[in-house]
Amino acid sequence: MSSIFTKIISGEIPCHKVAENDEFIAFLDINPNAKGHTLCVPKKEIDKIFDMDKTAYSRLMDFSYDVAQAIEKAVPCKRVGMAVVGLEVPHVHVHLIPLQSMDDMRFEKKETLTQEEFSAVAKSINDCL
Repeated sequence: MSSIFTKIISGEIPCHKVAENDEFIAFLDINPNAKGHTLCVPKKEIDKIFDMDKTAYSRLMDFSYDVAQAIEKAVPCKRVGMAVVGLEVPHVHVHLIPLQSMDDMRFEKKETLTQEEFSAVAKSINDCL
C-alpha cells in the first residue's frame, strides 16, 4: 500500500510544494510545529532513512540543505532545525523546522495556518531557492 507521501508525490493528494527535482520533493507539513515546517521526501518510497544507499542519502541531505537555506531566508527564525523520526509515516522524510526556541522541535505543539497562509509561505520559501 502506498504511503501518504507517495500519494502526494503522484498528485493524488494536494500539497503546498516548496521544491522538487527528479529524486525529491519538499512540501509544507500540514500539521506544522512552526510556520514554514517543511518535509523533504524522496520520491522513491523507502521506509527508513538508513535503508537508503549512501549516495541517495547524501543527495537527500544536499536537497534538504538547499531547502533549509531558503526557509531561513523566507521565515523569520533563529535557525532551522532538522529531525528524522519516521514513525508516523513509513516513508523517509526530513523535517525542517524554523525555530524560535527548543519547544518548536517538540512534536506536541502545533501551529494553525489558513490555506492562504500555507500558500504564501510555500511561495516565499520557493522564491528563496
